Amino acid sequence: MRGMGTGLKEGNLIARSDNATVIPAAFLAFLPAENGRFRPKGEMMRLMGKVAVVTGGGSGFGEGIVRKFVAEGAKVVLMDRDAGAANRVADSLGGACVAYVGDVAQAAGMEGARDMALSAFGGLHVLVNNAGVVHVPTPLDDIDEATFDRIANVNMRSVYHGARAMVPHFKAQRLGAILNVASTGGVSPRPNLTWYNASKGWVITATRAMAVELAPFGIRVNAINPVAGDTPLLATFMGSDTPEIRAKFLSTIPLGRFSTPEDMGNAAAFLCSDEASMITGVAMEVDGGRCI
Repeated sequence: MRGMGTGLKEGNLIARSDNATVIPAAFLAFLPAENGRFRPKGEMMRLMGKVAVVTGGGSGFGEGIVRKFVAEGAKVVLMDRDAGAANRVADSLGGACVAYVGDVAQAAGMEGARDMALSAFGGLHVLVNNAGVVHVPTPLDDIDEATFDRIANVNMRSVYHGARAMVPHFKAQRLGAILNVASTGGVSPRPNLTWYNASKGWVITATRAMAVELAPFGIRVNAINPVAGDTPLLATFMGSDTPEIRAKFLSTIPLGRFSTPEDMGNAAAFLCSDEASMITGVAMEVDGGRCI
């Protein structure tokens, strides 16, 4: 609509000037939201009023989850062992997010994140166990014990410590949501990543067992299984990052692309929201069809 001049009443326009684009005021009913979606004005953000702890939130999938949670109205304690990464993300999100530097493989780390949520935001409703590590593709009998222990501590023990720290609080309020970030490797393993695959299979089984046990307390437990993602871990996961290796991996994903932090944020926000109140014990593949 150009050159409307004074042909429209000012009350019908968001902005107007001669020879400029003018927009009907009716469009004020819609506000732009993330990922190109338009959110109707007044629509409740799906995580409004919730407080979440997200581990490994300083980069990759965790950062995507943190940013989506804040966009959907949550307050977030971003836990990461990398202080610089944690503060970078938290500082960019203002008062809705605080950084907590800690080790998910230690009970004190998860307890500290819980206490931070309660002191900074006055509550705790959601735990996202996102922190994880992978090893360079290696024959299973060549993985040394230190590497195995690191995989087990970060990928598995963290879920245990998170449960010990936060489930009593969830039980007391008879409300909570736990999301474990597993992997398609726990469903459809790739060769030479055996101990990583096994750790993620453990996470999927733990998710289902936790869901059954905790459902009577109003606590839901789900998992997401990402396919290989365009994150800092990708090169390690693939062994090397070359166009040829990328093409090889992409050939196994029917939708033809790697996953992104935004993909994980979208899935996580849904599963941790009240919209998913009837969903528990699910391990959702976010994989572009790889596990079909």
